[in-house]
Amino acid sequence: QVQLGESGGGLVQAGGSLRLSCVASGRTFCIFNMGWFRQAPGKEREFVARISWSGGTAFTYNANAVKDRFTISRDNTKNTIYLQMNSLKPEDTAVYYCNAGCSDSRTYWGQGTQVTVSS
Repeated sequence: QVQLGESGGGLVQAGGSLRLSCVASGRTFCIFNMGWFRQAPGKEREFVARISWSGGTAFTYNANAVKDRFTISRDNTKNTIYLQMNSLKPEDTAVYYCNAGCSDSRTYWGQGTQVTVSS
């Protein structure tokens, strides 16, 4: 099992910034990538960003909607990934979830952190 814990959400005005964190614990040795998803009220959960977990080079991929505003990064020494969110818009309001893909073919999810962007 892998446990994931998100933090860093909150209320921010449009144009502002937030940094989300996700700490992994448990069987972290099985992780091969981690990512962020979000779910707005009444909408399906959608992909935000992904980062490779192992190796010297961190390969990242962002959704088009956030490509120029959000940056995903990792700190393997802390078993943590981050999502730096800049130039936030009201449409970024959602619950943000961290996930981890493992070599046991399972995908693990955190409990989510609320991000609210006011106009």
